[in-house]
Amino acid sequence: MTATPIDALVLDARLRQSLATIRSLGRRGMSIAALDTMAEVPAFCSRWCRQRFVCPAEDASDAYVAYVEQLLEHVGARVLIPSHDGTIAVLRRHRARLERRVRLALAAEPSISLAVDKAQTLAIAERLGIRVPSTLAISGAADLAPALKQIGLPAVVKPTESWLGAGDAGAWIGPQLVTSVDEARRAVAEITRRGGVALFQRLLTGRREAVSFLYAGGEIYARFAQWAKRTRPPLGGESVLRQSIAVPLDVGGQAERLVREMNLEGYSEIEFRRDRAGVPHLMEVNPRLSASVDIAVRCGVDFPRLLYQWADGSPIDRMDRYRVGRWMRYLQGDVMTTIAALEQRGRPGIASPVQTLAAFGWSFLRPMRYDYVDWIDPVPAVKALAGFAREIGRSAVRTAVRRARSRYMKGRSWTMTP
Repeated sequence: MTATPIDALVLDARLRQSLATIRSLGRRGMSIAALDTMAEVPAFCSRWCRQRFVCPAEDASDAYVAYVEQLLEHVGARVLIPSHDGTIAVLRRHRARLERRVRLALAAEPSISLAVDKAQTLAIAERLGIRVPSTLAISGAADLAPALKQIGLPAVVKPTESWLGAGDAGAWIGPQLVTSVDEARRAVAEITRRGGVALFQRLLTGRREAVSFLYAGGEIYARFAQWAKRTRPPLGGESVLRQSIAVPLDVGGQAERLVREMNLEGYSEIEFRRDRAGVPHLMEVNPRLSASVDIAVRCGVDFPRLLYQWADGSPIDRMDRYRVGRWMRYLQGDVMTTIAALEQRGRPGIASPVQTLAAFGWSFLRPMRYDYVDWIDPVPAVKALAGFAREIGRSAVRTAVRRARSRYMKGRSWTMTP
C-alpha cells in the first residue's frame, strides 16, 4: 500500500457507476483510487484510476470493512463512495467508526433506512397521495394464499430490502415475475428463508421512468429524468437501453415531494412504472449512484461530481439544464436481456421473438452512446468486451454440457425401459 493521499476512494469498482465516477472526478484533476473484491474489472484500467486495490475478504462482510479501514490509514481518502447495496449495508453497520476517518457519500440515518426499505417507502408515498402498486407483505408461507386471492396472478415478488444477509450468506435479490402458484411459492421462500419479508405486488407493464436528484439542505441542486426501453431482467432491473427526457410534471413533482419528506440528502433515483392508462406508480427509491448514471453525466448533469461536493462539505454546483432525447446503451446487458426475453417468450410483458430481435437490431441504427466506451479513456471498454467474450464462451460450454447430459439421461431412460 502507498501513503499517497487521494481525494476519493471508489468502492465496488466492477459496477458501471463506479467507472463513471472515476472518470467524472478524474477529469477534474482529482486523485482517485478504486477498490473491489475482484482483480479483473474494467475500472481498474481507466487512465484516471490512480491506485487499485483488491480486497481479499468477501463483499458485505465485517472483514471487508476492516480492510477498508486499514486502507484508509494509508491513503487518507477524503470521501468514500460506495454503490452496491451489500457494501452500503455493511458500511452502515460500522458507520460511526468509519466517519471518524472519512466522509461517507451516503444519506444520514434514518433517511437511508427509509429509502432502502421498500415497505416504508411505499407507506410514505401513500401518505403523500402518490400512487403505488397494490401490495401485500408476506413474512411466511401462510400469508401467500391471501395475497394470491387479493392481488392475483401474474404478479411481482420482491424483498422489502434488496440486500439480504451478510458476507458469504448475503445476496442481492431482485424482483421476480410469477405466473403460477408454484412460482409464487418459490419466490417467496427464497426471500423468507434468508430472513427477509416479501412484497407481493400487482404487475405493471407500462413505461418505466426514473427521476434523479442531488438534494441537500432543503434544496434541489440538480434533476435528471430518463426512461428505460429495455431492462435486465426484462421485467425490471438495471436499464440497458435508456433515453434522457425532460422531467415529467407528474412524476417529477411526486418524486421531489418524496425526497423532501424523507429528507434524503445526496444522490437518489426515484423509479416509477406507468399502468395501461399512463398513470405513474412508485416502484422504489435508490439512495446511491445508479447503474444508469452515466447517461446523466454525458447529458450535462455530473452527479458523481455533485455527490462528492456534498459529501466533502464543499459548495455544490447547480445544474439546471441537460440535453434531452439522447440514447445510451449497455450492450452486454442488452444482449443478455434479449436472450432472456427469447427464453421467456409468451410470459406477461415479454414481446414475441420476432419483435424482440427486431428491436435489438434496430437499436444499432440509432445515434447512441455506449456504456464503457470513451475515446479519451478506451481501455476499460476493451477490458469489458474481453470479459464479456469470456462470459459468453463459458455460458456456451455450460449450455452444451447441460444438453449433452440431458440427451444422455434420456438415452439411459429409453434403454432401461423394459
